[in-house]
Amino acid sequence: MIEFANVCASYDSQTSVLHSVNFTIADGDFVAFVGSNGAGKSTTMRLINGLLKPRAGEVLIDGVSTSKIRTSEMASHVGFLFQNPDRQICCKTVRDELMFGFSATGRESEHAQSRVDAVIDEFGFAPDADPFMLNRGARQLLALASIIVMEPSVVILDEPTVGLDGLGIKKVMERIKRLNEAGTTIIMVCHDMEIVADYARRVIVMSSGRVIDDGATFDILRKPSTIETADLIPSQIIALSMQLASKSAELSQTNIARAHTLEEMRDAVSEQLARQGGSK
Repeated sequence: MIEFANVCASYDSQTSVLHSVNFTIADGDFVAFVGSNGAGKSTTMRLINGLLKPRAGEVLIDGVSTSKIRTSEMASHVGFLFQNPDRQICCKTVRDELMFGFSATGRESEHAQSRVDAVIDEFGFAPDADPFMLNRGARQLLALASIIVMEPSVVILDEPTVGLDGLGIKKVMERIKRLNEAGTTIIMVCHDMEIVADYARRVIVMSSGRVIDDGATFDILRKPSTIETADLIPSQIIALSMQLASKSAELSQTNIARAHTLEEMRDAVSEQLARQGGSK
């Protein structure tokens, strides 16, 4: 479990970046942090992986303060996927890249070799390929695979789909989804509300270094005031559903109003559009 208890943070002794932030993330959750640039999302991620220590309050990982855990020790429990894979990839071959984490932490073993072989097979990598000769999507998958191979209990994703085409986005996010379904806690910073709506179960909204809303994804993305305050572009399907519902003379009787999940909302929108089309 990850807990922020009245956390304040800064990069110098003068300017506070986070102000009394409180939240708890349970094991196995899939949480998206959203908000405009400068909201405090990246600072929050650095606090979770131990690269930054709180100025006040506590960040607790399984009940232990990160101030008492070495950053190198944190790295074995918390994996971090950078927005740009070229900031993460550093080896000359795919196999070496996948072995790098084990080598850096002194964990080279037959088990490590077996893990690397399994990941190479799963992703279909050529083990001797030069990582920097792979296309952008393949490099992002390799960066993700280099985290998965280490089996961390928590994975932090910093805008994991930036620069990817539709196919690349699906490959990365579906693998992340399976990782979460297997029990890994996923914490994602993302500006794309379509991806947030499709994959995250919970959303924490930040603005000016504070948490301004926190709840189930479907509920948060249907709050116009929260979306506006955080300067977010709403998910298209939810924005459309709200427009349709606002134009309905019988809002309380529509399936759009009664929807409790994104899947139900999509079905309700399709039904409403079909009715409106049939009535013309």
